[in-house]
Amino acid sequence: MPGPHQRANRARSAVRSAVEHVFAEQKERMGLFIRTIGLGRATVKIGIANLAHNFRRLIWLEGRTAPV
Repeated sequence: MPGPHQRANRARSAVRSAVEHVFAEQKERMGLFIRTIGLGRATVKIGIANLAHNFRRLIWLEGRTAPV
């Protein structure tokens, strides 16, 4: 594969892996399976899952910081 294609793939894969890890956690750990009637309910369910993920991530990040 030519050099420019390798660099482009490397840049895309970094973004892709960061995004896909969030979806994988929501599907596996949180049991996210969208089966609702209406777009509004599905949107709320995904939003709550995102909020829970962000809270877990915040707690994990705060636990990693060294005390001052």
